Amino acid sequence: MIYADNAATTKPSRAALDAMIPCLEGQYGNPSSLYTLGQQAREALEDARARIAKNLNATPREITFTSGGSEADNQALRSAAAIGARKGKKHIISTKFEHHAILHTLQALEKEGFTVTLLDVHTNGIVTAAEVETAITPETCLVTVMYANNEIGTIQPVAEIGAVCHRHGVLFHTDAVQAAGHLPIDVQAQNIDLLSLSAHKFHGPKGVGVLYAKKTIPLTNLIYGGAQERGKRAGTENLPAVLGMAAALDDACAHLAANTATVTLLRDTLIAGLSAIPHGELNGDATHRLPGNVSFCFEGIEGESLLLLLDQKGICASSGSACTSGSLDPSHVLLAIGRPHEVAHGSLRLTLCEENTPREVEEIIESVRQVVSYLRGMSPVWRDLQEGRKNYVIQ
Repeated sequence: MIYADNAATTKPSRAALDAMIPCLEGQYGNPSSLYTLGQQAREALEDARARIAKNLNATPREITFTSGGSEADNQALRSAAAIGARKGKKHIISTKFEHHAILHTLQALEKEGFTVTLLDVHTNGIVTAAEVETAITPETCLVTVMYANNEIGTIQPVAEIGAVCHRHGVLFHTDAVQAAGHLPIDVQAQNIDLLSLSAHKFHGPKGVGVLYAKKTIPLTNLIYGGAQERGKRAGTENLPAVLGMAAALDDACAHLAANTATVTLLRDTLIAGLSAIPHGELNGDATHRLPGNVSFCFEGIEGESLLLLLDQKGICASSGSACTSGSLDPSHVLLAIGRPHEVAHGSLRLTLCEENTPREVEEIIESVRQVVSYLRGMSPVWRDLQEGRKNYVIQ
């Protein structure tokens, strides 16, 4: 099997497993308990918090543990919205290709009286700081722009956007779920007020994440019932998962430069190989993208059939976000960058990590070439394109 869907989830690293297993077997105390076993768990929890903070250039008090990126996104947006509402500011700016954890929360806030501006995205999948600044009004309380897109991998100019927000006295949140562990993050240097991440995107366990919130930002509770996480996130902390997350992030950040070089080379080889397939095109900017992300559209085929046939060849891939993989609608991300519906349906996302090999990349290229040719051979749409009854969209 060739695993090429690391944007959906990653294999837990040895470092993460080694951190979790002793905790599951012996360090099982409740961190809120006063006896020794509980206080040992508390010490481990706070050590993990400090390590995660260090990797983000934050302070431990600015780190809140959550169940993952979606919860962190929800709490970040609702906290910033509450701060804005208290000041009489109820306008939020985001983009049209955010993760649905952002978009659906914004829709809920609109029903509560907030106004939302969703910025258009360029064909290269990037939003500029100047466009954000143009959209800011005296009523704006929050800008939320993802660090790197989960489907097409494009990296946004977060430091520049954050600087614009700070000049205007507006809070800046970034969904860094795809970026953490793969790109360098410095919340202070990059002018980030709120940031979300999820452990299972960088070889940590599922079901645990982080909300970074600048120490001057009061958080709004989503979950009530206990005093955990400074009273802002009730529920007994998932200590094994937290320790696994801290170990995975330590490991990823320690090897960031080497992993980036390895995976970028694999990515560029894969892009070059897939670009040779006629009437196919890379989605998003060729260079300002995550090291392991390769997203293509192939005209004249359906992405679902492509995935099923690649699976038969032992290749794990996706057509976009795993959170919406059951939907028959084309990707909102691809539509946002200008792909027409009929082309967006023929999308393929391949996401690599440092464990992939050059030989696997060559096998992926050949398999995709074969499957695309096979599917086009039985497609009436492709026949119409070839015979001139329809015009190609991708030349």
